[in-house]
Amino acid sequence: MKSYNVTGMSCAACSARVENAVSTLPGVESCSVNLLTNSMIVEGNITDDEIIAAVIKSGYGATIKGEKVNNSVQNNEEKAILRRLITSICLLLPLMYLSMGAVMLGAPISNLLVNNPIFIAIIEALISGAVLVVNRRFFISGCRAVLNRSPNMDTLVALGSGVSYIYSLYLTFRVSSFHDLHGLYFESAAMILTLITVGKMLEARAKGKTTDAINSLISLAPKTATVLRNGETQVILASEVVVGDLFIVRPGEAIPVDGMVIKGHSSIDESMLNGESVPVDKQVGDDVLAATVNRSGYLECRATKVGDETTFSSIIRMVEDAS
Repeated sequence: MKSYNVTGMSCAACSARVENAVSTLPGVESCSVNLLTNSMIVEGNITDDEIIAAVIKSGYGATIKGEKVNNSVQNNEEKAILRRLITSICLLLPLMYLSMGAVMLGAPISNLLVNNPIFIAIIEALISGAVLVVNRRFFISGCRAVLNRSPNMDTLVALGSGVSYIYSLYLTFRVSSFHDLHGLYFESAAMILTLITVGKMLEARAKGKTTDAINSLISLAPKTATVLRNGETQVILASEVVVGDLFIVRPGEAIPVDGMVIKGHSSIDESMLNGESVPVDKQVGDDVLAATVNRSGYLECRATKVGDETTFSSIIRMVEDAS
């Protein structure tokens, strides 16, 4: 089983296209793409380069997934969307007042504007154009999706907003009176992008909460392990422990991988895995699980499951799938 981070997805159609592109590769037994966490799990006999190439060919990006979810990237994305949203709203408010409040409802505006409908149309075009520039990501993503023959939600958003803006620009050259301003749709072009950005902001926050939950789980696992190799005690990364290694767990330390006790006796706190608050006694021949805590006693254990095969890693995968 291999895990990857996928970038560039914006809707269910995107995740479906990535999933189909990878599933058709020779050697792939199953492929599951998670839009919320921007992740992909692939099972089969196939290289990482082949999988990443297939994702890129379908119009998206992919990287091998690390041990920890990259929360900084998610936070940066959320901040960028928030900035776009605030800017869009600040531009949309005067645009709506001018196009809907003044033109349609008769809200007060300067006499200079009342006597110059073409000037109002130009102002609306400039403000609406600024909103389009701020949210140009929709147009870039939508056009790229069309070029890759995989239209997505961004394509639809760009089409709706772009057509409204271009049609209104065409009508601007025909404006001759205040009444003609009713046929302009500059505010619609800006409103579409702003409302979709609101949805993107909510989606980014949902993703952030999901990755926070997963990272909180991952933080429970120890980063290092004390192993006995060639008669010497060595401190290595927990990810470097292999099946058959002898590792030591002192009182107060977390168990790095799944294993079996071969020496010692202790009480193990397994509450983070099963919710049981009472420590469980462990002695020679008993199994111990990664991320559980040794409360008392000295243990020597033999590693039986490491990496993604541990019970703790399986729980993390279940959380990701449940999202």
